[in-house]
Amino acid sequence: MRHLNSFICLLLAVQVQSFVFFVAESDDVHDLTWNYLEDNDVGKFNSYIQPATRLISRYKRNIDSNEEEEEEDGKDDNWEVDTGDEIKIAYFKVETRITSRFAETAVRRKVINSAKTAKSIQFNVQIPKSAFITNFTMNVNGITFVGSVMEKTTARNLYTQARSRGKAAGIVRTNSYDMETFKTEVHVPPGSIIEFELHYQEMLYRKQGFYEYNLYLQSDKLVPQFKVDIYIFEPTGISFVRSPDFLGDHFKGVTKITHSKQKAHVSFKPNFQQQRKCENCTSSIIDGNFVVTYDVARENIAGELQLSDGYFVHFFAPNDMSPLNKNIIFVIDVSGSMWGLKMKQTVQAMQTILDDLGAEDYFGIIDFNHNVRCWREELVPSDSVYISEAKKYIQDIQPNGGTNINEALLRAIYILSEAMDNGLINAQSVSMIILVSDGDPTVGEIKLSAIQKNVKKKMREEFSLFSLGIGFDVDYDFLERIALENRGIAQRIYANQDASQQLKNFYNQVASPLLKKIVINYPEDGVSGVTQNSFDKFFRGSELVVAGKVETDGALQSFITASSVMVDLSLTVDGSDLDDILAKQKHALPGFARQLWAYITIRQLLAERSLASSAAKKRTVTQKILGLALQHQFVTPMTALLVESEKGNERMLADSPRDSRQGCCSGLTHQGSSSIKPFWAQSTVTPTLPNQRGPEMESAAPPLESIPPHITSVDGDPHFIIHLPKMNDNICFNVDTKPGTILNLVSDPDLGVVVNGQVIAAKKENNKKLNTYFGTIATYFKNYNIYIEVTTEKISVMSRNYSHLFSWTESGNITKNGLTLFVKKDQHVTVCMNEQITFVVMLHRVWKKHPVNVDFLGLYTPSSNMFSPSIHGLIGQFSNEPFIYIYNIHPGKDPQKPEATMEVKGNKLEVTRGWQKHYGTDPVNGTDVYCWFVHNNGKGIIDGHFMDYVVPSLNSFPTPPKIDYNNLKKL
Repeated sequence: MRHLNSFICLLLAVQVQSFVFFVAESDDVHDLTWNYLEDNDVGKFNSYIQPATRLISRYKRNIDSNEEEEEEDGKDDNWEVDTGDEIKIAYFKVETRITSRFAETAVRRKVINSAKTAKSIQFNVQIPKSAFITNFTMNVNGITFVGSVMEKTTARNLYTQARSRGKAAGIVRTNSYDMETFKTEVHVPPGSIIEFELHYQEMLYRKQGFYEYNLYLQSDKLVPQFKVDIYIFEPTGISFVRSPDFLGDHFKGVTKITHSKQKAHVSFKPNFQQQRKCENCTSSIIDGNFVVTYDVARENIAGELQLSDGYFVHFFAPNDMSPLNKNIIFVIDVSGSMWGLKMKQTVQAMQTILDDLGAEDYFGIIDFNHNVRCWREELVPSDSVYISEAKKYIQDIQPNGGTNINEALLRAIYILSEAMDNGLINAQSVSMIILVSDGDPTVGEIKLSAIQKNVKKKMREEFSLFSLGIGFDVDYDFLERIALENRGIAQRIYANQDASQQLKNFYNQVASPLLKKIVINYPEDGVSGVTQNSFDKFFRGSELVVAGKVETDGALQSFITASSVMVDLSLTVDGSDLDDILAKQKHALPGFARQLWAYITIRQLLAERSLASSAAKKRTVTQKILGLALQHQFVTPMTALLVESEKGNERMLADSPRDSRQGCCSGLTHQGSSSIKPFWAQSTVTPTLPNQRGPEMESAAPPLESIPPHITSVDGDPHFIIHLPKMNDNICFNVDTKPGTILNLVSDPDLGVVVNGQVIAAKKENNKKLNTYFGTIATYFKNYNIYIEVTTEKISVMSRNYSHLFSWTESGNITKNGLTLFVKKDQHVTVCMNEQITFVVMLHRVWKKHPVNVDFLGLYTPSSNMFSPSIHGLIGQFSNEPFIYIYNIHPGKDPQKPEATMEVKGNKLEVTRGWQKHYGTDPVNGTDVYCWFVHNNGKGIIDGHFMDYVVPSLNSFPTPPKIDYNNLKKL
């Protein structure tokens, strides 16, 4: 993808006395699953819920503290804007308090449903991936729900119990660069007033000479009170504060900055006219990042040692020093998957990086696919001749083949070791390896743990390894582990138009090492719980931060030793107590050092956990994280946030499954040409029943482990399984037609893409029914003049002046004109278009002498495909998800299959809750999918009749059936 942008929405019937919901954090996800629990479940978990009572009073005080500000706003708080759908927004407010680089953000929104019917109200907030949610509160018609952090295992137990009653619904986020979306959607009666408030905390890291606070703002509707207030307090002083106009020239001059020696206030309060997209528009133009950058004044080279609330934080960032010389080897992946934009942008970045090498630096280049090539067998000085030759060498690289990461890294270590042993490099210089890759190893040693062990064994303490993972095909967890284990860091590079700039920005962060072997010590009897205090290197523009608990009532002093370009340094700094100063600051965070210490400690423990060498060690680290998170109220991968009202007699949960790696073209996780995994291979999902259910919904849900990933497919006889992200459920239907019929599955005339499937029949009838399947699936990319035909025997790729034939007995890949095709031997074919659209065709083999069954194909596609508005077809039309309302759920003829009434597209359909086979995770036996089954060949759920989708040839574009939009509007 850009990123997987599937939203699974939560609807909540608000005839409530109280609720609890649970938010859990995974690597890339804040994911909510809401469940009702019966009254008799409450007593079992009182010990976990008691902290919520304390938090209620805490957040009431917080609301009270804002009354003065509300009065200053006059009657603005009562303004309402009719957005056209009778949802009125009273305000959207953000207040951020930054104290000594630690930020707490509160996002508040008030919405009124003035319609005569129930409506769905959304609250979406993008937060940095490095942030920890600390609380979410919600007030619905005067009922307040407040959160407390608890152990995740307990919440999962609650989740399982709630699921056994069939009362689950869900919500999922999207990922976008370094942000992720916290998303709730509440279904409320007419006249309801809903207030949301989300709190999260984060540490601001210094990069390239400044701190950056990033706030994503988006509003498609006008808001009478749209207010952002960011308060910064830095005890040692602020050198500058800026707010780049990332929201566009439309808002030029709207942002106001006031700045004194220690304090700054940044405000963004656009009025109606400034929010409008056009002069008379009722929609808002606000959509983008609101960024504040600043740096602090530094007078002491030894840094700042700040004490507060029994904790200390030491910030160390010396500036005026000469950089150390570098010995740097660039290890660049040039396998086939790097073809095209990735390679072009890597080359562009390397051209600039090579020019930026210092006069005394040494460098080398290794490029690798299935083989490993060295531009030079030794390090060379960065003079103009070598730089020019290196640029030409990189420019001429043509990506192809597999990925041999293991040998490439070992070769880089060998070259650095030889240079050191032969006295070629200065002992005071810094030696680094920078790995740039977009895929997993496919050649040589492919076991990740073995590569990790091999590198660690050969790597010297003087060397550091930095890993850059391009896109989502790469196993970023592996790159991060191997970097952390070898005194480096990892960073994901997003494969888009500015990937080249991202690569250059990363290099700039490590381009100027100023110090090495830094150790920051404190009196042994004066501190405890000290975070990492020894560092391999310090780079210009960054900052080292150490925190801990203060165990003495007296003064605290730190002792710093480090090596610079000329001499070994020995520095000391005295601590300064900030409690009295903080108490006088209206917008400062009192006791910030306590939360900052916990934040740093948990982040370091999470890194330690990923490197744990045994299960026992991992369990020990996990318990430490859990204890700190509970104590400091952080939502982490080990904890969860429960939200309940004062009565606490009903509960809802939110669960967060681990986010799978996202692969090529918005949905593929692949490991090079010889080992391709489909996009569903490692997905974990939160199964749900439809969010539009009525209060009588009581049908049982399938067990958690039986639910397959959220994808759309057609497979089997042919069974269509349509995943609807907004509804957060599956709709199923079959199509019965004659052998030889060609059905249109996807058609996007604007993009010039069509996918058609030809039906074949079984060898004979089975139980008086002749089963039919897809024997051929063809994809035609008209704008590229490329036609791909997949049968059970072969895969054909054809264009005007090119053709290629694959057998199912081989694996391989082709990239041409922005299209990529991967073939996995005897398993599946994956087709990607410009990293925007993905189709996977799965092969099903049967015993050749089977009396009835034949080989057949299935088509799978993620809901994240970025089609145009003209998308249609039996599958494609559901990219424009219809509104579906399901009610009157009652037992069916089969007790295991409840029946219900479905309203969709002006039609009332009788549907059945049942199972269909999905072969994404188990190609042989299949997995049962729980879905609402629409009878009569999908009549009523598809536009027109299924025969409208019959086309004359495998590359034909159909004429979409006419749609009665009047019926849609009435619904």
